[in-house]
Amino acid sequence: MQMELNQYLDVFIEESKDHLQNCNTQLLELEKNPQDLKVVNEIFRSAHTLKGMSATMGYEDLANLTHNMENVLDLIRNNKLKVTTVIMDVVFLAIDDLEEMITSIAGGGSGKRDVTHVIKKLELIEKGEESALSAPVHQGEKASINEENVAVSHLQYDEYERTVIEESMEHGYIAYEIKVRLREDCLLKAARVYMVFEVLEKIGEIVKSSPSVDQLEEERFDHEFFITLLSKETAEYLEKSVCNVSEIELCEVLPLSLHTTQKVVQETAATIEVLEKPLTGVEKTTIAQENDSVKKSVSSKTIRVNIDRLDVLMNLFEELVIDRGRLEQISKELNHGELNETVERMSRISGDLQSIILTMRMVPVETVFNRFPRMVRQLTRDLNKKITLVVKGADTELDRTVIDEIGDPLVHLLRNALDHGIESPDVRLASGKPEEGTIELRAYHSGNHVFIEIEDDGAGISKEKVLQKAISNGIISEEHSKTLSDQQVFELIMASGFSTADTISDISGRGVGLDVVKTTIESLGGSITINSNQGQGSLFSVQLPLTLSIISVMLVKMEKEKYAIPLSSIIETAMIKEEDILHAHNQRVIDFRGKVVPLVFLNEVFNVPQVDRKDRVHSVIIVRKGDKMAGLVVDSFIGQQEVVLKSLGIYMGEVFAVSGATILGDGQVALIIDCNALIK
Repeated sequence: MQMELNQYLDVFIEESKDHLQNCNTQLLELEKNPQDLKVVNEIFRSAHTLKGMSATMGYEDLANLTHNMENVLDLIRNNKLKVTTVIMDVVFLAIDDLEEMITSIAGGGSGKRDVTHVIKKLELIEKGEESALSAPVHQGEKASINEENVAVSHLQYDEYERTVIEESMEHGYIAYEIKVRLREDCLLKAARVYMVFEVLEKIGEIVKSSPSVDQLEEERFDHEFFITLLSKETAEYLEKSVCNVSEIELCEVLPLSLHTTQKVVQETAATIEVLEKPLTGVEKTTIAQENDSVKKSVSSKTIRVNIDRLDVLMNLFEELVIDRGRLEQISKELNHGELNETVERMSRISGDLQSIILTMRMVPVETVFNRFPRMVRQLTRDLNKKITLVVKGADTELDRTVIDEIGDPLVHLLRNALDHGIESPDVRLASGKPEEGTIELRAYHSGNHVFIEIEDDGAGISKEKVLQKAISNGIISEEHSKTLSDQQVFELIMASGFSTADTISDISGRGVGLDVVKTTIESLGGSITINSNQGQGSLFSVQLPLTLSIISVMLVKMEKEKYAIPLSSIIETAMIKEEDILHAHNQRVIDFRGKVVPLVFLNEVFNVPQVDRKDRVHSVIIVRKGDKMAGLVVDSFIGQQEVVLKSLGIYMGEVFAVSGATILGDGQVALIIDCNALIK
């Protein structure tokens, strides 16, 4: 039966994450509209489904906690309980624990978690004793593992390790099991683990860790790890020492009982033995009935495919596209009717195949954006500020590999805006602003790139303060500082270790600065720019490649060289005479449908030697980035084609206005132009 349930484990994990995300989103909506029973019913349905799925899969802690949460929601939807901040805090805490359990299961764990403290709070609410919950609940409050306050071990010990622990205890040492959980938005997990180990090694001897040291160094763990420590210090002292390390969300230090450890191992073995026994007909029927809805809703709709397999499929298809281009070239040269017909049909079929492959890899940024409203809610309260988060363009799609990496940098930028950007209500009122600040998070496509922008209406960046800090830190000299533009000054805040905070806080990264964000974004082939007006707010703009290896382009010619311009950036093409070119602000421009559009001569950008011609007619491609336009001047148009985008490699480094290269059907190499870099 265990094997049968394992078939549905991936489905269970994915569906559970969806239900929990829905609960998070709807709870935030309920907090805004406490009387909206439709929202309560939506949360109740997700909780009820999650409870049934958990019970079916045998995750009792999950099912029990969800059952208690469901009871509270049932009272609210039947108008027997009013929504209050304290109730919302407890329900959110329950959601946090449920998410941790699902994360544990996804990482191959048991999904077990001590949730008695949350269940007690939910039961108090259910009994109408909400007043007993005197203070808001925050994630990370400590609960004992069991009544004897002795750790139920998450580690198994061999004979040697048991002997070491026993002998040390005979010499007055106390064996502790320490549970450490990093914050979800921790950027450098391995570094934090190292700092925890460094602290503990000064006050005791580490016997074992789970995951192993190698796995921790390679960040092959979620956010929790366990350490067995021998020390003569008190549990309170150890806990305080570990919690001094930044980005630690929770630290539990409990005495370890080897007797308890042995008992856990025996109970686990007994549980496995029971699971391996064949079920009776009644048991099989019950599980099949409860799980039937899960199987029906998923099996006909989705199939999970490893991203590595999609990478292999994409690489094979890239080779096919190159060969297709070569075939098209040969077909034109031979001008053979049947060959032309066959090649055209192959082009249509491969085009459809290409669309399917690319679509399979694309994921809406909504999957990343969804976790931010909840984070902003909590941090707004922690900072005693009033802030509204506005999300736009959440349906914008990005390649899955980029989606997986972009979450942490965006968390850091948002926390930075919440902590440093938006002022406190009294400061905002004093400066004539509404006391409630606004942070806008938006995403949109432009050419072969996605832009994600975080804009706040806060205090902005103090240019003088940045320069003063940069000079004092030796990043720039005082003479050099006088030559910098505003844009260059703002970019200084992304230097390593740079922080303008008067006091270091846990909210925006304890003075780490934005260098980690910049490094991560650049590793994805993207870039970040900063604009700010002091007193009015700041705009952080992240440009990311779609990472679509196959793109549609317009091939153009400059003397003997060929270039490719992505079709997604092109508005239209035009032919203009020399006399149609105007001059404005030392810039050559044209009047395009009533708008002044600056011209960019590609021969000047790429240093292509030109032959002077009289009465020349220019070929122009009008391209767009957001609401800005430019006209790219070329010698001639060749035509549209689908090409494979290849990186220039590390030896070439960054080349201005070039996003990559492609191999054409005739074997020639054409550079692919990054239009966003050419539009000012």
